[in-house]
Amino acid sequence: MKGDHLSIGQMAEINHTTIPTLRLYDQMGLLKPSQVDAESGYRYYDVRQNARLDMIQYMKELGMQLKEIKGILDREDVKEIESVLSRKEELVRQRIEELTIQKEAIVRTIDGIERYRKSPKPGTLTLEYIPRRLIYSIHTDINFYDHGIDTYEMLLKRLKADLISKHLPQIYYCNAGTIMRREDFENLCFRSDTVFVFADSHFPRKDAAVALEDGTYACIYADSFDSEKECAQRLLEYCRGNGYRVSGDYLCEVLMEFDAFGKAERSMFLRLQVPVEF
Repeated sequence: MKGDHLSIGQMAEINHTTIPTLRLYDQMGLLKPSQVDAESGYRYYDVRQNARLDMIQYMKELGMQLKEIKGILDREDVKEIESVLSRKEELVRQRIEELTIQKEAIVRTIDGIERYRKSPKPGTLTLEYIPRRLIYSIHTDINFYDHGIDTYEMLLKRLKADLISKHLPQIYYCNAGTIMRREDFENLCFRSDTVFVFADSHFPRKDAAVALEDGTYACIYADSFDSEKECAQRLLEYCRGNGYRVSGDYLCEVLMEFDAFGKAERSMFLRLQVPVEF
């Protein structure tokens, strides 16, 4: 220390920053040394300049850019500080919402993997309690049951395009499913004009999300698109054989996809399900 002045190294050390950072602040005019030795070029800072450096560091922690900080400090405008921080608050709020949606998607994916690992083998019939769920769906003019996997793929792309057009997070485009009306299921008339994805409480278009109420579901598991019709027929026979009344629409839910493992065709593990009453 030179009198009541600090060398640039001392200033950096006591403020837990670096010499290059202080040199950058000097170049930008954010924090200029109070003295510069004419012969050596050494920078010295008045101990009272710690207050300004504290303010710079605090504003950085609030998410401000150095150019913003300089403009505010140069103009000494309290209203501008408030305005900038209000904008930062909104950006942080949006980022928190985005991270929350991402976290929920991760949880759903982990749950799906866990359900797959613990699921019975394909063809197994079960009676399960399923909690309340939210879905976002689109209606199509094509009954994919009349076609094949290629048509199903095109319907999925329509769903994805719909999400994009409505500026909805693409992270919801995962493990899509289809819906068949109860009457069609009970008559084994394979028609579906609805493709859906699961939503959650953070879904931006809550007005467009539909709730699937909790309840008891008769389920059967399938490991391929081609086996769905046969399994759906067995599911209906299971309900009738046990005296269960089908009380809602039939859902084909994709629990897990295996495309990451190098297969050309979409490979799915399905849970076919209908709500029932006793």
